[in-house]
Amino acid sequence: MEDIQEKQNEETQIIYGKNAVIEALRSDSETDTVYISRSAGGMGKIIALAKEKGAVIKEVGEEKLASLCAPGAKHGGVAAAMAAASYSTIDEILSVSEKKGLPPFIIAADGIQDPHNLGAVIRTAEAAGADGVIITKRRSASLTPTVYKTSAGAASWIKVARVNSLATALEELKEHNIWVYGAEADGTPFYKAKLDGGCCLVIGSEGYGLSRLVREKCDQVLSIDMFGHVNSLNASVSAGILIYEAVKYRRDGEM
Repeated sequence: MEDIQEKQNEETQIIYGKNAVIEALRSDSETDTVYISRSAGGMGKIIALAKEKGAVIKEVGEEKLASLCAPGAKHGGVAAAMAAASYSTIDEILSVSEKKGLPPFIIAADGIQDPHNLGAVIRTAEAAGADGVIITKRRSASLTPTVYKTSAGAASWIKVARVNSLATALEELKEHNIWVYGAEADGTPFYKAKLDGGCCLVIGSEGYGLSRLVREKCDQVLSIDMFGHVNSLNASVSAGILIYEAVKYRRDGEM
């Protein structure tokens, strides 16, 4: 039997889960092969999309499918081999807002290491119409299969730039008249800020918040009021609150 080597191939990566595979097939991502468990049902839509995309469809046993995915992963009976994650540039993200004719709307992750958190941030950013997400090459989760699955396929649709230095990237954004807002517990309550115009929201890491250099680059630091006994929120939850606060101003500006 043919050995499956996609996990070891640097030019491809395996994504899994129905939503992640569907969105990858619907997007411009290059999908080579779709693996479907022989015992799985309800795969008609995925099979149709795969055929439309010209991807190879292979029925495999449950053991083979599990071997493609991360240990213990809930793959839902389907996985796909697609081109390895390709990252965008900041200029490419800015071109998105230019085509929309709207001020830039960008989300930056300062050292978010949990792929589930990063996937959730990407999912919210895409749903809210953000132009792109910026992550760092060091101390950060990358576009792994877990991120794709957690993002419910949103990672296939939104541009993600991976930079050496987030502080330097924020300086570049400022040159385009983009206001940088950081999220931190000791900031100004977010509802007192006016998040109109070009906007970049920076979400800090799960345990340490914003790094010193990144915080210094922020034009304003925002906080979310805590009324209970815990004194912090999950990074992706904080991102969701701030992202949709910014959406409120962007929608008002369109009306």
